[in-house]
Amino acid sequence: VQLQASGGGLVQAGGSLRLSCAASGVVFKLDDMGWYRQGPGKEREGLLCSSDRWTTEYISKSAQGRFTISRDNAKNTVYLQMNSLKPEDTAVYYCAADRRSCRVYYNGTHSYAKITDFNSWGQGTQVTVSS
Repeated sequence: VQLQASGGGLVQAGGSLRLSCAASGVVFKLDDMGWYRQGPGKEREGLLCSSDRWTTEYISKSAQGRFTISRDNAKNTVYLQMNSLKPEDTAVYYCAADRRSCRVYYNGTHSYAKITDFNSWGQGTQVTVSS
């Protein structure tokens, strides 16, 4: 399985970026796809994911209302559209793939995803948002 993430770069606060993740070696339409990110000095956090049935789960509050996930099964590609970007969105963004892995957990105060739910990961693409 290979996942190739691209589309990162430098953008001003308030701007938009669309990340892409091309998958090979998988039956893409059967896989759940997820987007995670890891900011400087932070743990990797789940943002949102798309199931093989095209349902979307928002994992992080920071993604709601600003980030959108979409997938093109014909191109074996999943996208992350990010709008109204903030400096705190600066991070390396990762895509992930696996079967039945799009899940959201709750600990009573916030929702989160488990890195271990996905077995295949892309190499990451850097997003830097300037103020």
